[in-house]
Amino acid sequence: MKKIIGLALTVLTGTLLCGQTNAQNPEAAQVTALQRQLSAMQHQFDALDKAIDDLTWTQRLGDAVLVDKVIITGPPPAVIKNPTGQGAKNPVRFSAYVFIPSRVDPSKKYPLLVLPHGGVHSNFNTAYAHIIKELTAQEYVVIAPDYRGSTGYGQGFYQLIDYGGLEVEDTKSCRDYMLENYDFIDKKRVGILGWSHGGMITLLNLFNHPADYAVGYAGVPVSDLIARMGYKSQSYRDAYSADFHLGKSADQNVEEYRKRSPVWNVQKLQTPLLVHTNTNDEDVNVLEVEHLIHALKAEGKKFDYEIYKEAPGGHTFNRIDSYGAKESRMKIYSFLAQYLKPNRQFKNVKELIEVSYFPKPAK
Repeated sequence: MKKIIGLALTVLTGTLLCGQTNAQNPEAAQVTALQRQLSAMQHQFDALDKAIDDLTWTQRLGDAVLVDKVIITGPPPAVIKNPTGQGAKNPVRFSAYVFIPSRVDPSKKYPLLVLPHGGVHSNFNTAYAHIIKELTAQEYVVIAPDYRGSTGYGQGFYQLIDYGGLEVEDTKSCRDYMLENYDFIDKKRVGILGWSHGGMITLLNLFNHPADYAVGYAGVPVSDLIARMGYKSQSYRDAYSADFHLGKSADQNVEEYRKRSPVWNVQKLQTPLLVHTNTNDEDVNVLEVEHLIHALKAEGKKFDYEIYKEAPGGHTFNRIDSYGAKESRMKIYSFLAQYLKPNRQFKNVKELIEVSYFPKPAK
């Protein structure tokens, strides 16, 4: 659908404008109005996709996991367009998914994992179903935010994005919500993990709130926005320069991009951390994560990492369903378990496969 809308915009713009300005061609105003309508339609389609995907969670997870979707709040918007408007400075409402093992015993304590989704203007969806199965099978409770800027909630929410800023605080708000509302969460056993943009949010949570997490995992994390703007396309750079986004390009405001880049904040690390990257990553170039690794070492920080060599799957190498991906996830789970002590821990990949890909009904 996005391709169809994009093609329609290209054809209509080319046909009606032919390179002319609004003053030269009155039909330009019609094209501008049409662009707004198509943009609104795209957000409507995203909301429909989201609603359909939400319906499939129970089907994907079966009766082994209790699934809920809650609405919580994060800080007020980063940019308030009408400061005197009613409710203008209200906290931002956003949705988050809560996954609880169906065998949970409220008289016991369980570790919590916060899982921010990857992708700029993406959302948390059933592509994570196997990972959720694997985590809850180990008796982790999981919360996954659709932080500000996520798709599927309309244009207004989409344009609240605060990349590397308040989306980090939204994620932290999920941690706080769980500790306030679920007595069976062990406050000392809280971890955070994420991939790609979610890996970046994970790193910034660890750096900004070191006392609130016992451990973190960052998979193929966006690490250096300044370097990223150098090797990405102009259209990618333009997206970040939008008025509702960062507002300026990296060369116009290098300090802002630096502030939002994990690599320039590594001196804050105090929490056990595991980082994975892949040399054939087609999205987050390995040079970004290598820079992160070198920066952490230069600061004398203790952390664990592994650079995978040409692992099949590229950017998603350890999120897919191949045996190698499962082996890599076992390394993640073993690392997390050192600090979070889950009640049920996988012994090997075979056990991971049995509980995630051939789960037995809960008793």
